[in-house]
Amino acid sequence: MLGHLLKPEYEELILKKDWESLRIAFEELDPADIAEVLDDLPPEDSGVIFRILPRDVAGSSFEYLPMDQQTEIVQTLGSDQLAAVLNEMSPDDRTRLFEELPAEVTKRALEQLKPEELKVARALLGYAEDSAGRFMTPEYLSLKPGMLAREALDHVRANARGRETLSVLYVIDERGALISDLRLQDLVLANPETRIGDIEPRPLVSIPATAGKDEIIATFEKYDRAALPVTDSKGFMVGIITADDVLDVAEEAATEDIQKLGGMEALDAPYMEISAVEMLRKRGGWLSILLVGEMLTTTAMTYFEGAIEKAVVLALFVPLIISSGGNSGSQATSIIIRALAVREIDVPDWWRVLVRELRSGVMLGMLLGSIGMTRILLWEWLHHLGIINTSYGEHYLLVALTVATSLIGVVLFGSVTGSMLPFVLRRLGFDPATASAPFVATLVDVTGIIIYFTVASLILGPTMLAG
Repeated sequence: MLGHLLKPEYEELILKKDWESLRIAFEELDPADIAEVLDDLPPEDSGVIFRILPRDVAGSSFEYLPMDQQTEIVQTLGSDQLAAVLNEMSPDDRTRLFEELPAEVTKRALEQLKPEELKVARALLGYAEDSAGRFMTPEYLSLKPGMLAREALDHVRANARGRETLSVLYVIDERGALISDLRLQDLVLANPETRIGDIEPRPLVSIPATAGKDEIIATFEKYDRAALPVTDSKGFMVGIITADDVLDVAEEAATEDIQKLGGMEALDAPYMEISAVEMLRKRGGWLSILLVGEMLTTTAMTYFEGAIEKAVVLALFVPLIISSGGNSGSQATSIIIRALAVREIDVPDWWRVLVRELRSGVMLGMLLGSIGMTRILLWEWLHHLGIINTSYGEHYLLVALTVATSLIGVVLFGSVTGSMLPFVLRRLGFDPATASAPFVATLVDVTGIIIYFTVASLILGPTMLAG
């Protein structure tokens, strides 16, 4: 909060270009607070400030900036300043930055890395996008099983600087294969003459380097660890993923799911950076599909044109019917997609969900049906009193019954369809989030028309629709 509270003071120094006073002032701030001060500055001013900061502070502060601001600043820094910032960044954060940079800027950035950092960067960039290999960092501390506890503590003291975390240490053999992990507190409490391999280990949990976002998040949720080792296909340790990395992964995954639920492809960059053409591509496809789907609603209406001509009053309730079905379907699909995402349920639970949604659909349909029927009866009563001119005709009771019954059927169908579609997609190997709310609503619109006019034919057939 310090950076936020004193931000005007720093902005005044920046306007005066009093860089020396600014450098002295920044010495008292945490890197996160420095990033907060820089957040709204133009890239050229931020670039100057990174030139005056100590290398380690510059690298740490840079990691806290939004990705779009990082990419802009990189393109303004000179070679020396760029090298200083990049070499001080943690490898996992640096890899994500490289993913966002234009190809020619990435090439220039890679050329500024120290040989050992360049080797790490190329290794991380060799993994598939969104895999554990891209999110991990190789900055961990390892021990040999033959070390004595006192030797291991000496090793920690001598090599701790620059490591991502010291709360967990990793025991690996001479070949680099992961044997176990060891909490620092267990090492500190162990007898100094005890060998590391003899200290009782925790159950070993690791993440394959090829694991995707969902598997990473699920593993951390299940085992509640501050950090987890990442291994290759042969069990050799290649890095670690820490809790702060998982927060980034979870945020990206949640953003993608929310965007898909809105009826569009997930954006590949921040909203303000997406071009108009790219936005058209991301949103236009789904909107076109939904439009074609709504055309089926028009086709269904055309099929029942005769019934509408004989009882025009039926057309008044079409929006009410189809919107209720669409809303119930959207609710159901959103609930189930989230439940699948957080693993409250899985594909084998589909029948239990079906039973629950059948019960919920009937109850919700009866609730909405009673509201719809009450509305019709109330309007007819007000018409009878001469308060309003609207009337639904002499068969208004049958119209009310038709609307109420149709709402039960449509809401029930929407709830069942919206809840089952994510299971079908998951079973076929697709992302359940693809079952977007607009898609479900469009699907239910068409069936809602059919249900509504079928019920009307049964109830109103002998009276209003006869002849």
